[in-house]
Amino acid sequence: MALDPYAALGVPKSATEADIKKAYRARVKTLHPDLHPGDDAKAEEFKRVSSAFEILGDAEKRAKFDRGEIDGDGNPRGFGGGGAGRWEGGGAYGAQGDPFEDILSGMFGGGARRRNPGPQKGRDVRYRVEVSFEDAVTGARRRMAMADGSALDVNIPAGITSGQSLRLKSQGQPSPNGGAPGDALLEVDVATSPIWMREGKDLRMALSIDLRTAVLGGTVDVRTPSGSVALKVPAGTNTGAQLRLKGKGVQVTPPGDLYVRMEIVLSDPRDEGLKRWAEGR
Repeated sequence: MALDPYAALGVPKSATEADIKKAYRARVKTLHPDLHPGDDAKAEEFKRVSSAFEILGDAEKRAKFDRGEIDGDGNPRGFGGGGAGRWEGGGAYGAQGDPFEDILSGMFGGGARRRNPGPQKGRDVRYRVEVSFEDAVTGARRRMAMADGSALDVNIPAGITSGQSLRLKSQGQPSPNGGAPGDALLEVDVATSPIWMREGKDLRMALSIDLRTAVLGGTVDVRTPSGSVALKVPAGTNTGAQLRLKGKGVQVTPPGDLYVRMEIVLSDPRDEGLKRWAEGR
């Protein structure tokens, strides 16, 4: 039995595009194979949800499904498929051919030649993947587990943001009749960071320094997405001062910068010497 994409996502036929996307995200977060290793039932349900979103998340495919032109698996419906057909542009009737050509062929002994649509490309498969903040900033190559249990090597470009998609050619479903396989479409979620905040291609962060370094100056280690670097703090630095690490932001061309906001903290608030200094003794 063909998939009912509305039932798979748990939404009514009147659902808006936003409702469908929200339902899809909620389902895949609970069904992702990484959360249920070895659970074939959950993996199968994850695939059904992904297939449902492939239909309902595409306005054109959703409209065709609602009109009965394709089934829940994305396959064209013929005269006996339970759905009414519709003329497409120059007379093609989905993948079933022109119905009037079939009638003429039967009447005149095959005098009207039926058009051959040729090999069809396999269906695309959609997945949702989470990318670390650091990988989104610097770019990386990672192996990711897919819903069907396979693992794909994925190139993550520097600068990618949540909501963008990566297309992996020929990593989707095989063609039903010898055509090219479909593609895998990975919708990206970039994880947040407790250290850095991204603004375009620049990054911002706060750095705590002690009072001695703030007054006398010195060198401190700063953590960046690509590793630690030394930062020279000038003497007389106050809380709120910003220092820039050029080229240490998002690694696009040209790369962004990392802005470090200074925050002065006391190494030991009970230090008697510090207390005497503050009292002017």
